[in-house]
Amino acid sequence: MASISSSSYKNYQIRNRNPNPKTSVLLVIDMQIYFSTIAKPILPSITSTIQTCRRAAIPIIFTRHCHKSPADYAMLGEWWNNNLIIDGTTESNLMPELERREEEMVVEKNTYSGFRGTGLEERLKEMGVEEVIVTGVMTNLCCETTAREAFVRGFRVFFSTDATATSSEDLHIATLKNMAYGFAYLVDCKSLQDALCL
Repeated sequence: MASISSSSYKNYQIRNRNPNPKTSVLLVIDMQIYFSTIAKPILPSITSTIQTCRRAAIPIIFTRHCHKSPADYAMLGEWWNNNLIIDGTTESNLMPELERREEEMVVEKNTYSGFRGTGLEERLKEMGVEEVIVTGVMTNLCCETTAREAFVRGFRVFFSTDATATSSEDLHIATLKNMAYGFAYLVDCKSLQDALCL
């Protein structure tokens, strides 16, 4: 995806805050082989963000979108003409470039939300998490839905501008505007590194 002009969403970015590494978690949303065309351009940013969080001892949770049978397609089946990610296929696997570590959690989901029916909220509360940093794909679908749901569940949300991506720049920018206006503090690789003093 082409580089995003910050001026397109800066007017809405009036709140600034740094994440607290002691109470944060990094969510890496749906960086799967199925989405590789969209995801590959942001791999440098997302791997940098992952490395930054590892150095800061911030836990990392990956989500993996997949469907096990038509019984769990719900509205996604209708909306996407049943062209969905089927569990057990190569396309459902996380991209190997992420180099996920064995101890890093993977949450499976079958809708846009990382929270619905996944137990994620309970896990985060058990971990003492108060803040989530959202990265991954697609900016305007699973990343945005998960960020909004985190916000309404009482988590402080940080949303990456350069470690998220979607199918078009317009959709990406629209989400960044929405996030900055009502749901999340916007961050990028450099601002995270600076905030965490790394």
